[in-house]
Amino acid sequence: MERWAGKVAVVTGASVGIGAAIVKQLLKDGLIVVGLARRVEKMKELVDDPEAKLHAVECDITNEVNVITAFAWIRENFGSIDVLVNNAGFTKESTLSDGSLEDWRVVFDVNVLGLCVCTREAVRSMRESNGEAVIIHISSLAGERVPAVPGFNVYPATKRAVNALAHTLRHELAGTKIRVSTISPGVVATELLANYSTFTSDMLQASPTLMPEDVAQAVFFILSLPPHVLVQDIILRPLGESW
Repeated sequence: MERWAGKVAVVTGASVGIGAAIVKQLLKDGLIVVGLARRVEKMKELVDDPEAKLHAVECDITNEVNVITAFAWIRENFGSIDVLVNNAGFTKESTLSDGSLEDWRVVFDVNVLGLCVCTREAVRSMRESNGEAVIIHISSLAGERVPAVPGFNVYPATKRAVNALAHTLRHELAGTKIRVSTISPGVVATELLANYSTFTSDMLQASPTLMPEDVAQAVFFILSLPPHVLVQDIILRPLGESW
């Protein structure tokens, strides 16, 4: 990991949960981390060390102007972007049989279109520098094996789209030094699940779950490998998870 020291990593959805754990891991590994999130104040609470190289940038990834502005600020202040972790994700309990277009659209806007815009801006910077770079999409096991969770509606479809987008991006970036990976965890104990009445705190305590730090370790693994090694997909499941 020494070669990543001082390099610039951008993490979306960086304020809580998996994103916060990834931010802490990357800082530990010596990277300069730019966290993008709507709740900047939450990001500032992540580290006590005043020397930590964390830069919190307020950004709504569903707003293209916000994203373009944020990435322009990053390039102006730090030069090239070396790592992008597309972690921002959203879900809203609804159904396909009687849900609203507005509910479905916001999930696609965050999980798919926001990811695409952030990726586009990062790739432009990575191509200009022409150095080693890594893009990691945080997907979900639900994109591979759709569970019978009441109210999941379009969420699994958005995560399946993320997996397809990673494949397409790898084709587009053939011949470059940019590696594209996906990490698809099963149930992770984060506030994302709090949006679902199914996942009560008692239910989560009684069920096999991953911790956000487990996903952060997978990010560490991908970055720790030599530049010629591409990790296409990592699937993480808590021991005992049956779906």
